[in-house]
Amino acid sequence: MPRYFFDVHDGAFQRDDEGTECANIDEVRRVAKRLLPDIARDGIPLDGDRHIYTVLVTSEDGQPVYSAALSFAGIWLVR
Repeated sequence: MPRYFFDVHDGAFQRDDEGTECANIDEVRRVAKRLLPDIARDGIPLDGDRHIYTVLVTSEDGQPVYSAALSFAGIWLVR
């Protein structure tokens, strides 16, 4: 089964050195979509109201195959 690497950028770059085996490209997309909310749930900075999480998926030969981003934006509604 092919191995894909899910590198994350959330203000700092986190390289995936292990990778994840995925049966097909649809599974790659599912893994990336599950990864982003998990990272954001525990990682939204307490000192800011805007943050973007990005995952770049590459194949074993280093070719980019999928990218996804999730953004957080908090807005004060009181003056």
